[in-house]
Amino acid sequence: MEQPRASGGAATGSCSGRPQERAGRRRRVALIFHRLRIYTLKLGKRYLCNFCLQVISKAKPNTLMSKQLKPYHFHMKTVATLWDGHAAVWHGYEVHGMEKIPKEGPALIIFYHGAIPIDFYYFMAKIFIHKGRTCRVVADHFVFKIPGFSLLLDVFCALHGPREKCVEILRSGHLLAISPGGVREALFSDETYNIVWGNRKGFAQVAIDAKVPIIPMFTQNIREGFRSLGGTRLFRWLYEKFRYPFAPMYGGFPVKLRTYLGDPIPYDPKITAEELAEKTKNAVQALIDKHQRIPGNIMSALLERFHKKQKVN
Repeated sequence: MEQPRASGGAATGSCSGRPQERAGRRRRVALIFHRLRIYTLKLGKRYLCNFCLQVISKAKPNTLMSKQLKPYHFHMKTVATLWDGHAAVWHGYEVHGMEKIPKEGPALIIFYHGAIPIDFYYFMAKIFIHKGRTCRVVADHFVFKIPGFSLLLDVFCALHGPREKCVEILRSGHLLAISPGGVREALFSDETYNIVWGNRKGFAQVAIDAKVPIIPMFTQNIREGFRSLGGTRLFRWLYEKFRYPFAPMYGGFPVKLRTYLGDPIPYDPKITAEELAEKTKNAVQALIDKHQRIPGNIMSALLERFHKKQKVN
């Protein structure tokens, strides 16, 4: 009598174990296909971006959005859509105040520089998709020396100055973006979001010479997405010595990113460059004070993906 019960128990255990094994196999197969799908999407995105860049590069440099590039408008919009999709999926990216960007005519956008300004790439994609406009941007000289970046910089309408070139672009009716802090702010600012502009006022003189408004801009949690270790004495010395960002960075965290555009600062012929620079700095600082948790916290920025709270302070 004992033997059948033992046999029956073993059979029951065997039968109950098989569905669990099958479920485990299904989960492993589903995981493999999920990873394969993600890899395929990333690979496809990379090749599609490269294809579009190669198509766009057939036009002459620095003629983006000219008559020569109109046939490639579809390809540019495809690249912008891919960036916008990445922003939405990975960061839940939002722009508040897009109506402050003029549909036509010039404007100078002044923004806070994160460790890696990925928010500005997302912002450029948003402008192109929703406004049909490109935004030139002033980049640091060292970026133009990175191998393989020349084509990408052309596509993103990047330039390294000088001041006369910036004024010319604005007088031609284009949008132009400048981060007065630049690489120094990217390396030496931190989760306290201190503005590192020094005594820079060239951007203000550009706005005065071109007679254009200034639009302040700040992206919430940009320091929580990527962080720099450039605050140490060694990396500060290396940057001051060689003017090259040797400081390591880490991040890529899928934190919530929200870009806020402040009220435009209109052109005033009576204001000096020093006064306008200070006024602009105060406007950017006001956006930081209003929308950013100080000090920034990576975990809090991650949790913001799951609720719609915008105002932190």
